[in-house]
Amino acid sequence: MTGTLISLISIFIGIIAANVFAYFKKEYSFGFTGNTLVGVFGSIFFIKSFGRLGFDPWSIMAGGTFHSNLFIINCLVSVFGGIIGLIAIKYISKRLNKEKHNL
Repeated sequence: MTGTLISLISIFIGIIAANVFAYFKKEYSFGFTGNTLVGVFGSIFFIKSFGRLGFDPWSIMAGGTFHSNLFIINCLVSVFGGIIGLIAIKYISKRLNKEKHNL
């Protein structure tokens, strides 16, 4: 695997996590397209933020070997990124709509 392929897998996992979470928690859903976009950006944001701790795609492939433990941590961070991104965007959306109605 290459670092680019690991990055794409991580983004795909974030998309799946956001859509599955929104499927079970309907109040957080923005529709399939919205959930997909939030999953992409949430996953990327979390991997870029926390990947500096040593589980970014290029650390997973360091030295030409595949480090499966780092890959599993990367996948879990992508899942949490997609879910927390969806929760955060819903919170922001509610706050903006609340302020709009108070005007």
